[in-house]
Amino acid sequence: MSIITSTEQDNVQIIQWDDGKANAVSAPLLQELNQALDQAERDKRVVLLVGRPGRFSAGFDLQVMGQGGTAMAELVVGGARLALRLMQFPTPVVMVCSGHSLAMGGLLLQVGDYRLGVSGDFKIGLNEVAIGMTMPWFGVEISRGRLQPSHFQRAVVNSEIYTPESALAAGFLDQVCAPEAIMEAAMRVSASLSQLNMAAHHATKLRVREQWAAAVRGGVRKDFGENALPL
Repeated sequence: MSIITSTEQDNVQIIQWDDGKANAVSAPLLQELNQALDQAERDKRVVLLVGRPGRFSAGFDLQVMGQGGTAMAELVVGGARLALRLMQFPTPVVMVCSGHSLAMGGLLLQVGDYRLGVSGDFKIGLNEVAIGMTMPWFGVEISRGRLQPSHFQRAVVNSEIYTPESALAAGFLDQVCAPEAIMEAAMRVSASLSQLNMAAHHATKLRVREQWAAAVRGGVRKDFGENALPL
């Protein structure tokens, strides 16, 4: 069963992410999602990344993370590569946080160009410390570059968990919508962004995020060595 469903609407590539469970960041997910992003890049379409109802992502696949060693390292580096790709993607990246988003899910939210969240009893944040994991260096640098300064240590060091509404102030989201209105709002944002000059958008994005991306790459190398991220 495919995890990713990719459809085109006007100038927007709608990439729906649904593994039927926690929407974990797994090796199959990374492969399918990167293939969908390849298509969006070839077609120069805005990316609209949407989670499954009630869940954007619970983070890395815990079965793999529990193995440690090479399997864990390859998955985490793959997640970091994905974050860097989205951070520097040549067209705008809009994300729909369709429910809970924790750990790597919370990190991915931070690298989108515009992030919409669905209102409701959902948890958004970085719960690594709460579950006994030291935040990887690359995750620290993603968060340092996007979260509001007053929330950076609360979210990363204290594992503070946010509602969709409080996630706005922290820097995880840009807009919160009712469930029945979120896809219409996301398409409206995507359509607006599709009118940008894409060459200017990409060049400006790279300038604005140059130091941020360099810090994230440096974090991966601190985590896994100098040859971990040849990007």
